[in-house]
Amino acid sequence: MTEKQSAFHLSRREDGIAILTMDVPGESMNTLKAEFGEQIGVMLDEIERDSSIKGLVIASGKPSSFVAGADISMLAACKSAEDAEALSQGGQEIFQRIEDLKIPVVAAIHGPALGGGLELALCCHYRICSTDNKTVMGLPEVQLGVLPGSGGTQRLPKLIGIQKAMTMMLTGKQLRAKQALKDGLVDDAVPLSVLMDVAVKFAKKGKPNRQPPKLSMAGKFLERTPMGRNIMFNQARKQTKAKTRGNYPAPERIIDCIEAGVGSSRGYRLEARHFGQLVMTPESKQLRNIFFATTEMKKETGVEGVAPAKVNKAAVLGGGLMGGGIAFVTSTKAGVPVRIKDIRSEGIANAIKYSYDLLIKKVKRRHMRKSEMQKQLSLLTGATDYSGFKNVDMVIEAVFEDLKLKQQMVADVEANCHEKTIFATNTSSIPIHQIAQGAKRPEQVIGLHYFSPVDKMPLAEVIPHAGTNDETISTTVEFARKQGKTPIVVKDGAGFYVNRILAPYMNEAATVLLSGEPIEQIDKALLNFGFPVGPIKLLDEVGIDIGAKISPILLNELGERFRAPDAFDKLLADDRKGKKNGRGFFKYEGKKPGKEVDEAVYTLLGVTPSQKFSHEQIAERCVLLMLNEAALCLAEGVVRSPRDGDIGAIFGIGFPPFLGGPFQYMDTLGIDHVVARMEHYQGLYGDKFAPAPVLKDMAKEGKRFY
Repeated sequence: MTEKQSAFHLSRREDGIAILTMDVPGESMNTLKAEFGEQIGVMLDEIERDSSIKGLVIASGKPSSFVAGADISMLAACKSAEDAEALSQGGQEIFQRIEDLKIPVVAAIHGPALGGGLELALCCHYRICSTDNKTVMGLPEVQLGVLPGSGGTQRLPKLIGIQKAMTMMLTGKQLRAKQALKDGLVDDAVPLSVLMDVAVKFAKKGKPNRQPPKLSMAGKFLERTPMGRNIMFNQARKQTKAKTRGNYPAPERIIDCIEAGVGSSRGYRLEARHFGQLVMTPESKQLRNIFFATTEMKKETGVEGVAPAKVNKAAVLGGGLMGGGIAFVTSTKAGVPVRIKDIRSEGIANAIKYSYDLLIKKVKRRHMRKSEMQKQLSLLTGATDYSGFKNVDMVIEAVFEDLKLKQQMVADVEANCHEKTIFATNTSSIPIHQIAQGAKRPEQVIGLHYFSPVDKMPLAEVIPHAGTNDETISTTVEFARKQGKTPIVVKDGAGFYVNRILAPYMNEAATVLLSGEPIEQIDKALLNFGFPVGPIKLLDEVGIDIGAKISPILLNELGERFRAPDAFDKLLADDRKGKKNGRGFFKYEGKKPGKEVDEAVYTLLGVTPSQKFSHEQIAERCVLLMLNEAALCLAEGVVRSPRDGDIGAIFGIGFPPFLGGPFQYMDTLGIDHVVARMEHYQGLYGDKFAPAPVLKDMAKEGKRFY
């Protein structure tokens, strides 16, 4: 291979220090590829032969990343567990060669050093990182259903201690410079301007004589005595099982590899073997599909070939929880000034406090300087009238669900803003064309539906009505992306996509409850299936009153299959709105608020709880209705593609990621199986289980969504 094509370049300084620069041609970020093995091998041969080289610094030629990980498409190319195991062994061998070099090797880290990128840094004798905000370090392989396969499970525990390393690998947690220095992951954290100078200084020091990581008394017992380690690993397995409910195989394998590596070299062999097996699991394949889908979506505009307009200033109408959350992501993520309007000054104060509370946590954890927090808070201003709205490019409305009120807001914005201002409504259920009725500029009215809590939930639905123009769509998609969201464009209609597929699922859970099934059993069934929260708990979290408001809209627009059980009316008559007023299906006073069922609910609903169904039956009934509705949404063009439908369900309502989303899951089950099960339940519980015509046609023709 010629030097020009190689991703690696070696330069020598006069003082005997060589710099090995990695710069993958034609890519904005460095990723490790299978073919680099040979290229690095050539470089290492050269370094070993040249006795004038006294130290080596490994750096990136990219301005804003060290190495962002391994190229994930390598995993898809593996045909068997043996192929994937060989890939892992190849990585281990190269990194072992670097560690075995007779000269000191220093990693100079600026920007992300993730996955294979951090594993590369771990095999170096020293690690120096920049204090820049872009610099983050972590081993997030678990999020792709695999484990660090190039020695990461072995080197990280030795460097920072078993418990800290285990937490990083099991959660995919990323560390910034200060935390990495405190934990002993790096030897120094310095301003970018002196990063290379400091790295060179370390390269001249000779190899370090590393002491084991500093531990507390309890830490020494747990990590350095056989009895303590036994307790620690058993506890870790127990907690992991409680979290994953056996749905994700990677976390338990990570624990196995770390344990095998304590005081023994067989951890490396186990790491490669487990890596190979995990790459071939259906869970890892689906998690990688999600990764590719979201990467692809980042490159798309809302409307092909239509450039978005720039949003220099935004406004939020309504200072409630949603308004506060939207103002937060707009100012902190998008870096855009926000004007908040509420009818009461307390509303504005609450919305600004929402941002303050989230930012002060970061300051206390030393993730952010106080001056940076003040700078971000200064982007938020507010008023009880429309002063300061003249130069606003986008107004996001987050007032309560009332059509007349929302139409009034459109008229107010058109009267008080410039003629190009976009009006985006965060309605969760009212069709957008109804809100745009009577607007002077309906082409600039669009839906922008966030999920609660806005600072955490990654999805945003962008909902144009028939009259919305292309530039408005592209601008809104790009703006949602700048706010850190994954936007999907969905067709206008009651419930849009996410709430429309969620409603039948929630209604069925309520029906199962009214048949006498205990609340804990229903929630447990769906937690075991893989949802992050059970449906009854979710009703309490979202608000029983919100569910009751959305139901009639869906019933009215979409028909009888959306009829909600009359449980809602009885609960609201008893003033049970859920968590927000401390009265719902669960108790909110006492030692465990929100953890125990309020038994009085059964009396109120007139049921005597007794377990009749298996967890599998409960989950199947609820989930089939969600799958069926998703198929109808695709057939009606509510979502543009199965991919958008899958991402929407995973990021919007926590559909189990390891199943890949409703459409991937239907492909896995087989469309004919889905239809057969729907028909089975249709015979038992009526036509709400009638399979969608599109599913029946697909089953006949043996078709799949992907």
